[in-house]
Amino acid sequence: TVRIAQLLATETQKGAYTLVGGGDTASAAQVAEVAHQLSFISTGGGALLEMLAGKTLPGIAALLS
Repeated sequence: TVRIAQLLATETQKGAYTLVGGGDTASAAQVAEVAHQLSFISTGGGALLEMLAGKTLPGIAALLS
């Protein structure tokens, strides 16, 4: 997991947009000391997956209404 986080950081430095989601994934990026090198980190893994699937998140819907 740490090695994958390091590889993502390397790809970010090359110009890739890196998005990681979930509390454990965010923690792994912190342990690998590369969190600051990634494009976006979400601690809400399930919500992030729903957003990527195109679903409307209740909190966002409430803000928009």
